[in-house]
Amino acid sequence: MVIVYDPGALREYFATAARAAPDHPVLIDRFLEDAFEADVDAVADGTTCVIGGVMQHIEDAGIHSGDSACVLPPYLIGEREIEEMRRHTKALAAALGVVGLINVQYAVKDGVVYCLEVNPRGSRTVPFVSKATGVSLAKLAAGVMAGRTLRAAGVHRGSRAAICRREGSRVSVHQAANVDTLLGPKCARPAR
Repeated sequence: MVIVYDPGALREYFATAARAAPDHPVLIDRFLEDAFEADVDAVADGTTCVIGGVMQHIEDAGIHSGDSACVLPPYLIGEREIEEMRRHTKALAAALGVVGLINVQYAVKDGVVYCLEVNPRGSRTVPFVSKATGVSLAKLAAGVMAGRTLRAAGVHRGSRAAICRREGSRVSVHQAANVDTLLGPKCARPAR
């Protein structure tokens, strides 16, 4: 993966990619610089969807969520954008007929909310959101997957974290000799 900023760099990358894997296509994505990334975890029962939590990644968008540090509730994403993500997540869960957990990843740049991916399943963020809010999303999801409705479980709306919580991955830098440890949206490269 590489980020290109001009046509010359793009041509150079195409030439390199064609030599490396001539039978495989080159995929091009638009990269949002200086955007915030957020994860929304929710539970749906096929009719109702309850937002478990909205987490903001501390690093800019483009850092893999498994490497990123996150905070709940978001601290630099506005309430309007948070509510938009909540609405989109509920609409996606309804459109997909989700019964159980759903995780949606968003990017926010200049007040515009972009949907990056939708996972109609649990994600690595579920335990963190559950601890931060005091609501076991996995237990709730298991109940709805077994046929119980959210209403029967007494859940009508999501809970909010009472205090700010942070989670982050632990990287053993000393085990990564000769590797650039700065997180970015590219593959690891040898240190210079």
